[in-house]
Amino acid sequence: MEFLKRLVTWWNSQTLGTQIFTARKGVKVGEDDQGNIYYETRDGKRRWVIFNGEAEASRVSPDWHGWLHFTWDQPPTKAPLAHKTWEKPHQENLTGTLAAYAPAGSIRRAAPVERRDYEAWQPE
Repeated sequence: MEFLKRLVTWWNSQTLGTQIFTARKGVKVGEDDQGNIYYETRDGKRRWVIFNGEAEASRVSPDWHGWLHFTWDQPPTKAPLAHKTWEKPHQENLTGTLAAYAPAGSIRRAAPVERRDYEAWQPE
């Protein structure tokens, strides 16, 4: 069953076709702190990532994203980007998860605040 799952699904890591292509044509360039592995072809014309776990594009850090999209030639392993002290660490998109941002007053909060800035309409 695991073989069949890898043959037809791409969101659980890599498919069998991607694994064969990576073995034949890929050159490992580096790995990020989440365990995602980055590859490129020997001629440098194609770049891709094999996710460690769920294939979610927002898990790619801005450093690696720039390299994947040919914004810069050198990967972050060879030419790390300078980061400012005020920059927050990269975080994947949490929309749709329990960890997603919920502002004060949101009904998704465990204890929503009582709002007093308006009165709800009541039918007569």
